[in-house]
Amino acid sequence: RCIEPTGHAEFVALLDACTVLLTDSGGLQKEALWAGKPCITLRDETEWPETVACGWNTVTGASQEKILAALSSEPPPPARPVLYGDGAAASRMAAIMAGFLKSGS
Repeated sequence: RCIEPTGHAEFVALLDACTVLLTDSGGLQKEALWAGKPCITLRDETEWPETVACGWNTVTGASQEKILAALSSEPPPPARPVLYGDGAAASRMAAIMAGFLKSGS
């Protein structure tokens, strides 16, 4: 079903509950990967080709035939690659800064 735009909290709940995300948004393509949801991009190109290469995003444009084919295709690989970091950058930076301050450099 199509819905009106939502706030962030409602969007996150919807993304968590969905099976697949259909979007024309560049940012949501990455959100889908982080959430472990297959994505179908309703544009003719993507600024995130790595999401396509790893099998988690299919670019269909507005073609009904391509969209339906993507919806009935095999699911993405079970393992999601770490394409955009592992979420631990802040901890690593804090440790580096603490070491720098401790050494007096």
